[in-house]
Amino acid sequence: MLIVETVVRIRREHAGGKAIKAIARDLRLSRKVVRKAIRSPECAFAYERRVQPLPRIGPFQERLDRLLIENAARSRRDRLRMTRIHDLLVREGFEGSYDAVRRYAARWTAEQRKDAGDGAPAFIPLLFQPGEAYQFDWSHEDVEIAGKPMRVKVAHVRLCASRAVYVRAYPRETQEMVFDAHERAFVFFGGVPLRGIYDNMKTAVTTVFTGKDRLFNRRFLIMTDHYMVEPTACSPAAGWEKGQVENQVQTIRGRFFQPRLRFASLEELNGWLEAECRRWADRHPHPDHKEMTVAQALAAERPALQRLLASFDGFHETEHAVTGTCLISFDRNRYSVMARAARRPVQVRAYADRIVVRCGDKVVAEHARFFGRDRTIYDPWHYLPVLANKPGALRNGAPFQNWDLPPALARLRCKLGSGDDADRRFVRVLAAVLSDGLDLVEDAVREALAAGTPSDDVILNILARRREPPRPLSIVTSEDLALVHPPVADCERYDQLRGLHAAA
Repeated sequence: MLIVETVVRIRREHAGGKAIKAIARDLRLSRKVVRKAIRSPECAFAYERRVQPLPRIGPFQERLDRLLIENAARSRRDRLRMTRIHDLLVREGFEGSYDAVRRYAARWTAEQRKDAGDGAPAFIPLLFQPGEAYQFDWSHEDVEIAGKPMRVKVAHVRLCASRAVYVRAYPRETQEMVFDAHERAFVFFGGVPLRGIYDNMKTAVTTVFTGKDRLFNRRFLIMTDHYMVEPTACSPAAGWEKGQVENQVQTIRGRFFQPRLRFASLEELNGWLEAECRRWADRHPHPDHKEMTVAQALAAERPALQRLLASFDGFHETEHAVTGTCLISFDRNRYSVMARAARRPVQVRAYADRIVVRCGDKVVAEHARFFGRDRTIYDPWHYLPVLANKPGALRNGAPFQNWDLPPALARLRCKLGSGDDADRRFVRVLAAVLSDGLDLVEDAVREALAAGTPSDDVILNILARRREPPRPLSIVTSEDLALVHPPVADCERYDQLRGLHAAA
């Protein structure tokens, strides 16, 4: 295709009287091209293909049209990808490339829209009042934690009026993570908006009905009721209804997570992300009000937010059975519980960073949550009642390996030495924790060590003396009954009496 400068030169030389043959010879062009340049209006010289040859698709065009029509009639979830349609044609003998099928499908879709009178999608800009609404969404980002690559789930919360953003990374997208993200975001913003805009995530929406009707998850509704937030779900596959947070996902990915972040722990990563959210708000102007930054807009919106009165107890509860070894299985790991809950049903309340195990109305275990798999997390104190009856398990019991004892008890164990007898004596002291408590037992152990008598009998004796009730006050004699000559304890008087008796 000729460039504009060449077309202009051809037209200028022809207007000056130069023959077409001479122009074609000087510019090394065909006379046909020169004539076309002279006849083209306004120096427009573009090639337009009138007929698209389909050497490979031709015999399969009718079959491909049927596949595209059937695919367009399916729901978005059930539609076939172009790679799958290409594979179906290959099975029937098609020898063309995937790109040929993809280009034909794109032209076919454009023709269908043109015939239906549908142009490019258009949208209406939205305007939100201060404190009116926020938008919530998830994204998946690649980071490096403790030297290992990890894909984290990042919760994004955005205030619609001030455009303030909050992001936090989690190992999962579970419901307790949603609750934790909301609480931390509201604390970060300094208040709660009136309405929350979500997509149809399973942790929030149980059933999607026609239109805007939704059946929300029970625990999710309790959370929104606690914060006095009206939940609103978008239409399926209509991301533009929460376009601010959708754009935020792309913006935050480019500004925060590229290049790949490297931190020692997830807590350090989240601390850095929160600081970056504040820094981003301080440095960027509000898109609609250029005279103020996002941080200033947030400060102006904060009075319109609802007060955050109390945090929500954001847990997800499940029922589990305790084994005979005082363990429960949760999230592909095992956790210990108190011995009194052995072989009984318990309720596990999972939070974003910990789990709490309850048996009836009593808490029988609390552990920091582990997000790996196939690991057993012990609390040796859970097994103390069993150990009191089976002191021989102290040496090889799995919960007692590398037991991080309090300093006083660790010193006592070293003083008692090793062996079966030493283990029995040490377990006698540990068993006193069940009745006296750890603090009193530690005080008694420290007293015995300070006196140089690190013995289980001495320690138990100290605890027994401390359990005794205080002695009653001695009798106080009044002044009127006081003796004028109080008796003197003098044993020499007995020697005098003995002398007198001998003389007689």
